[in-house]
Amino acid sequence: MNLIWFILSLFLYFGLSTYGFSKNVSSRPAVVNIGALFTFESTIGRVAKIAIEEAVKDVNSNSSILHGTKLAVTMQDSNCSGFFGMVGALQFMETDIVAIIGPQSSVVAHIISHVANELQVPLLSFGASDPTLSSLQFPFFVRTRQSDLYQMTAVAEVVDYYGWKDVIAIFIDDDYGRNGVAALDDKLAERRCKISYKQGISPGSEVNRGDIMDLLIKVALMESRIIVLHVNPDSGLMVFSVAQYLGMMGNGFVWIATDWLSSVLDSSAPLPPETMDSIQGVLVLRQHTPDSDRKKAFFSRWKRLTGGSLGLHSYGLSAYDSVWLLAHAIDAFFNQGGVISFSNDSRLQSALGDNLHLEAMNIFDDGILLLQCILQSNLAGLTGPIKFNSDRSLILPAYDIINVVGTGFRRIGYWSNYSGLSVVAPETLYAMPPNHSSANQQLYSVIWPGETLLKPRGWVFPNNGKQLKIGVPNRASYRAFVSRVRGSDMFKGFCIDVFTAAVNLLPYAVPYRFVPFGNGIENPSYTELVNMITAGDFDAAVGDIAIVTNRTKIVDFTQPYASSGLVVVVPLKKKNSGAWAFLRPFSRNMWIVSACFFVLIGTVVWILEHRTNDEFRGPPKKQLMTILWFSLSTMFFAHRENTVSTLGRMVLIIWLFVVLIINSSYTASLTSILTVQHLSSPIEGIESLKMSEELIGYQVGSFAEHYLEELGISKSRLVALGSPDAYALALQRGPEKGGVAAIVDELPYIELFLSSQCKFRVVGQEFTKSGWGFAFPRDSPLAIDMSTAILQLSENGDLQRIHDKWLMQSTCSLESAEIESNQLQLKSFWGDCCH
Repeated sequence: MNLIWFILSLFLYFGLSTYGFSKNVSSRPAVVNIGALFTFESTIGRVAKIAIEEAVKDVNSNSSILHGTKLAVTMQDSNCSGFFGMVGALQFMETDIVAIIGPQSSVVAHIISHVANELQVPLLSFGASDPTLSSLQFPFFVRTRQSDLYQMTAVAEVVDYYGWKDVIAIFIDDDYGRNGVAALDDKLAERRCKISYKQGISPGSEVNRGDIMDLLIKVALMESRIIVLHVNPDSGLMVFSVAQYLGMMGNGFVWIATDWLSSVLDSSAPLPPETMDSIQGVLVLRQHTPDSDRKKAFFSRWKRLTGGSLGLHSYGLSAYDSVWLLAHAIDAFFNQGGVISFSNDSRLQSALGDNLHLEAMNIFDDGILLLQCILQSNLAGLTGPIKFNSDRSLILPAYDIINVVGTGFRRIGYWSNYSGLSVVAPETLYAMPPNHSSANQQLYSVIWPGETLLKPRGWVFPNNGKQLKIGVPNRASYRAFVSRVRGSDMFKGFCIDVFTAAVNLLPYAVPYRFVPFGNGIENPSYTELVNMITAGDFDAAVGDIAIVTNRTKIVDFTQPYASSGLVVVVPLKKKNSGAWAFLRPFSRNMWIVSACFFVLIGTVVWILEHRTNDEFRGPPKKQLMTILWFSLSTMFFAHRENTVSTLGRMVLIIWLFVVLIINSSYTASLTSILTVQHLSSPIEGIESLKMSEELIGYQVGSFAEHYLEELGISKSRLVALGSPDAYALALQRGPEKGGVAAIVDELPYIELFLSSQCKFRVVGQEFTKSGWGFAFPRDSPLAIDMSTAILQLSENGDLQRIHDKWLMQSTCSLESAEIESNQLQLKSFWGDCCH
């Protein structure tokens, strides 16, 4: 191998140019030499050899293609070896080859593409699907098959379609396998999925059944049950055989094989029964080739050629189309004045001597023109339209998704880069607008390993004896929610009972242990607890953990099991009613306006009545008294004067209705003043609290501190309090005596606090809407199952029963206290103006 790279380095160093002599052939020669480089004795090679030979025959028998010029193909066996591939390529360069069909292997393609670049000989590969074979690095490498970048996109979309998040990748440890899995990793990451474990298999014949067994035993102990197999046919079938032996082809497992398996199924059917038994339920990808009359005719011809002993797979179709693509490109090459001529560099011989015979290496002078003709081709082949886009990939990539069942397989749908997953053939979708919406993604039902139609969950708890480490806050207060049992690592409380009840509803066992977080002297920081999940210190967190924005960015929460939001609590103090309490229902302006209206109405009625009504006549003093008496007596509906005019009666009716409303409002307001307690605090909610400069209390470890700071409240105004007793003491003292004017905390804590503290009340509305949930790592499937379990608890009433068990305890005798405090006493009517 070092010798090979030494030769390549010399090529690059001397920059094989057009110096030296040149061999010219007429513009339309009788024969054009092309090469074919692949592994003869392989699943792909056995089919490709026949396909290439038949394609050359078809081209040569069709005078409308090359107009009398014939193709002569020379085949070299690369034997899946980079070294033999290099040797074969160098031998081609000595025989005036204008292009090479192949190589089949991505490993070989990486090596000989350097040679092709320097000698300007296009490579048309029907099998090298490594996505890193870039047109920028290897401009003379042309792929006549879809890159694995698209195949891995299809695999990622299948994984995402079924809602799985973690996969295990087993791959052949060479350029083809490693780079294919790297592309899969990228495509999964775009869908918030990932490869949780990947392991390579030796690409040579050294791999044995024992190595495969060691690998699969590791896989069986892991969490994910979604296995993507990106290998070659020999090692792939061995993997399935060992997996069946280990019981890994049964319920719960999902196997997704790339198109290596479809090439085996298409070319070698029927497979031996023991082989078919080992791949039952596997999902397989196969490059999609649209149905056509030409394709059906070729399949019929193929059966006659092989006698049914060898099937035709998509690689064979691509090899056949590669020859036709090259023939059309050569025809265009000649039409554009291209000349087949070769030259070498005379300096190469003088630099290296005669031993290596590198003077026979020829540069195809018009190789760039032929490459351009290839890339500009536009024809219909057996595999569909053959046309290249701007990055030199074939247009309209698509794959069949097949499910191995019984003695054969069934197609469950298609994937296309145009519209994603569908049960409709891609060529039908091309006539419609592209639609990648999740609602449009569809596949037929799958018979999974274990002969089940039920979609596998895709993961289990690792079978390695490891328990989930669940962080639980070791609270110092509000221990009804969660508290540590003294002298043990056990916990109890509302949150713990909800968690254990939800776990019991899961259809599988969850091994876990609680790990206390915090010293038990003061409440721990819940944000730090959540951060420890991200750091890997905990596998989950259980407790009274609020679901807030900054936490949802780093972990996944379950469905909320308790509603929560921040509220404001202030002291409650009854104002004394006093003898002048009867004036308080109306403001000063209201009293003045009311008095004016009484006089006004009396005057209006007098004007309307005094000319015709004797009761409104008399001396001026009497009439004045009549006006005042009449207007005031209407307050109690006790007026004795009759109204005789129509207008007077209308005014009086309207006024009496207004008086009724005023009386009712006054009576209700006075009743409230005399019997209902009123808050002495000027704080009416979060807005008035923000505007004031008073101190505000919050619970230690709560997110309320951060939230209040975001509202613009200075940190110097915030006071951390650690228990309900501290709440009560701080509120009773008030800000004048070192306490606080109000406390901001989550509603569940406040409800528990007020159940035993009757001197305080919530003012305003909840100004945040959130809830409590259990925290898990991002994309954890357990979070989804736990959410479902919590919903079940809510629907069957168990969640409410757990709540009542822990949180319905109340010792507050508020009602009796209010009855006593609201009784009217002598001082309530004492007419002391200084009261």
